[in-house]
Amino acid sequence: MSIQEFEQFLAELDDNIAKLDQAAQRTANTTASAEAQKLRMQRDSYVERFFAKLTPWDNVLLARHAQRPYALDYINALCDDFVELHGDRLFGDDGALVGGFARLVGHSVMVLGQQKGRDLKERQRRNFGYMKPEGYRKALRLMQLAGKFNKPVVSFVDTPGADPNVPSEERGISEAIARNLRELAILPTPTIAIVIGEGGSGGALGIAVADIVLMLEHSFYSVIAPEGCAAIIARDATRGSDAARWMKVTAHDALALGLIDGVIKEPLGGAHRDPAATAESLRDAISNALAQLTPLTTDALLNRRAKRLRGMGRFQAIE
Repeated sequence: MSIQEFEQFLAELDDNIAKLDQAAQRTANTTASAEAQKLRMQRDSYVERFFAKLTPWDNVLLARHAQRPYALDYINALCDDFVELHGDRLFGDDGALVGGFARLVGHSVMVLGQQKGRDLKERQRRNFGYMKPEGYRKALRLMQLAGKFNKPVVSFVDTPGADPNVPSEERGISEAIARNLRELAILPTPTIAIVIGEGGSGGALGIAVADIVLMLEHSFYSVIAPEGCAAIIARDATRGSDAARWMKVTAHDALALGLIDGVIKEPLGGAHRDPAATAESLRDAISNALAQLTPLTTDALLNRRAKRLRGMGRFQAIE
């Protein structure tokens, strides 16, 4: 059973449970109440069994789930006094990147997030989460502002990739991403990045070079979309499920490879089934990360970051 079929099956179960609950409340029917409780237990059992054998491709589909919480959902749930800042001061404002000062777990921080949008109108305004050059330059402006005032940077990463269209190429999107990678490596303030959905290639890295990088359990991180990899390697874009396995895109794969620092557990069934619980898990993870980083001096912070970045890609030859 695919994840889409399983989600449809769960939706039907939830609908039946809701109808039984309504009947029990309306008529004080104890039989309906007992049936509803029995269905809940069955549903939870189905979810546990299905998620125990989740495939990498299932993780990819969960990361793309239409009801999965986006950056603004977490910002609104976690942050107080969020003041959004706009524009890159060079070309324009990119709706795919939101950012501004906020209070988060008792700290004044600069929060950034890639936003896809819920309905068609908002998705078009936010370019479906594909950031343009002005988005990366806005992110850089805000991160440098955070560095100036010694405020930690917290980034929520969720993008299929950088905008691939000709106007973005003409405005220098490759240079914009490359500059962010360089500047993030030497930014004199603590940086935390969390992949909350799709971590697509350089589009994600443009705001994800950080002192501590975390991933939600059912997010994924990859150099290219699995379908794109399949189109190149297997000459068949429909083999995305195979490519997801080849590329080791899951959060636990990234942790085993040393590319990230931790995996944040999601509620059973995925973040979309209990956004509030997911937000609380994020709050705890961010609080722990800030507790590690904020006591460090600037020199200690930069040395730690340099050691971390230079350690990626190391391997040991075994004879």
